[in-house]
Order: sequence, then structure tokens, then C-alpha cells
Amino acid sequence: MKFHHCTFKAMGTPCDIQLYAKTQAEAEEVADTAIADVHRLEARYSRYRDDSFLSAINRAAAAGGRIKVDEETAGLLNYAATCHDQSDGLFDITSGILRRAWRFDQDSLPGPAQIQELLEKVGWRKLRWTPPVLEFPIAGMEIDFGGIVKEYAVDRAAALCQGAGIRHGVINLGGDIKVIGPRADGSPWRIGIRDPRCKEAVMQTLLLREGALASSGDYERCLMVDGVRYGHILNPKTGWPVRHLTAVSVVADFCVVAGSASTIAMLKEEDGPAWLDSLGLPHLWVDAQGKSGGSIEISNDL
Repeated sequence: MKFHHCTFKAMGTPCDIQLYAKTQAEAEEVADTAIADVHRLEARYSRYRDDSFLSAINRAAAAGGRIKVDEETAGLLNYAATCHDQSDGLFDITSGILRRAWRFDQDSLPGPAQIQELLEKVGWRKLRWTPPVLEFPIAGMEIDFGGIVKEYAVDRAAALCQGAGIRHGVINLGGDIKVIGPRADGSPWRIGIRDPRCKEAVMQTLLLREGALASSGDYERCLMVDGVRYGHILNPKTGWPVRHLTAVSVVADFCVVAGSASTIAMLKEEDGPAWLDSLGLPHLWVDAQGKSGGSIEISNDL
């Protein structure tokens, strides 16, 4: 078996793919196919590109219009609707508009009036989703697949690799990970979970032969004002950042499930740990006081 490891950048984050295949050429070809699909999804659902389909959706939203979507986008919208229901409205893909108030490259807090004005444009229930038509009765809304599409891309890339005959590999898009079987010698892959308060430190190392890992936390983008940290995960009901948990990691069969579960747990604040327990998925959480818990135990000797 030949081992192939390639790094690339996509969706604003460093990524890498590790594969074992019969030949080096086969490994490279499969990796290239997976990377091309990640870039396809980035081009299709990026909010930074005027030519993306997401931007076309949001132009319709800005005008209070309607748009017909394709089957793939409908699948993402249906998943977003499920997450909204299962999170009591906390996981809401219309809440991205709140970033207009929260500028994490500045050192000041938004005003309550600005947040309240934006909250009037937030709410999955305020739009009409009758597949395949998405309608925006309130002009000026937005949707953002940021909490779903990178994890979906991980699962897609892994499925493409498996479909091409790969039985041993790892897809890693900025810490959202899917494992395709063990290493070629049968040993597990070592996956590190970083410490939310020390970027270079590994808080826990998981040994995985299959499944997916995703993490949410306030460490990627944050604002410090008067010694208080304000993270980028915003409650769509209040418009303010969550404050109770600083990091959550979840292991599931699919990365998109692990990712949405970790985000919902962050949004549930004090209720997050109990909600994670109810899911029955392996997980780890850390709160703002540095206390940790979950069904994945932290090893002090790693």
C-alpha cells in the first residue's frame, strides 16, 4: 500500500487528506477528486463570492423574493430545518446577519439598538421553505450554511474516496474530520483535540478507526473588551455570543452530525452538557471556568 498525504486550503482554513492506496498514482488521483469537490462546494456556498449560489439566494432574500433550489441545496436546507427543530430554534441558518453587528476585528461591542434591528431579520420560521422553492416574505434576510457545509464537504470527500476503493484514510478540513477505516496496518488514527485556551496544546488524543469528529469553540474568532471574551457563536434569540461553554467536540458516524451537535451544545449554554449526554454520542466539553466533562475522558499523560 502506498501512503499519500497532501495539504491544501479551502473554506478559509488549512486542510489535509491522508490516504493509502495500491499505487501512488491512484492515491493522488483520488485525493485530487476529493479536493475538487471541496472546492466545488466552496464556490457554490461561499458568502464571500458574488457568483456563488448562496449569494444568488441572498439576493432573493434581500429583495423579499423567492428562488428555486437544486436537490443538493434542498438537502442542506432540510438538514438545517431539522437542526432548528432539534435545538429549539437555537441552530438557525438565518442568524449569520448578526455578524454585521459583531466585528471581531474591532475592540468595541455593538449597541443594543443595532442588535435588535438585526434580530427582526433572524428566524428560520420567518421564511417559507416549500421544496424546491425558498421564499423570503421579509425583505433583508440572509442565510448562511457556515455551520453545515464544511462538515458536509468532509462527508462528501470521504464518500468519494470510499467509492474509489479507498479503505484507509483521513479527511481533515480545518479540524472537521472523517476517518475512512484504520491505518493500513490496522492501527487507529491519532486525532488531537486542541485546548481552547492554548492554541498549540492538545487537550486530548482520540484513537479512531472509523467515524467523524467535529469541534465548536470560541477560540477561532473572538473579541476582548474590558477583559471579557466574546466568541463568534451567536445566540439567534438574543443576538449575543454564548458564554458558558468554550469548546465542544463530538464523535459521530458523519461529520455533519458531529458538527451540528457540537454547535447546538455551545448554543444551549448551561444545558449543553446534559443535552450532549442525551444524544449518546462520545463528546468532550470545556466551560469558561476551565471545567471539563463528557464521555471522552481527558488523559493527563498526553
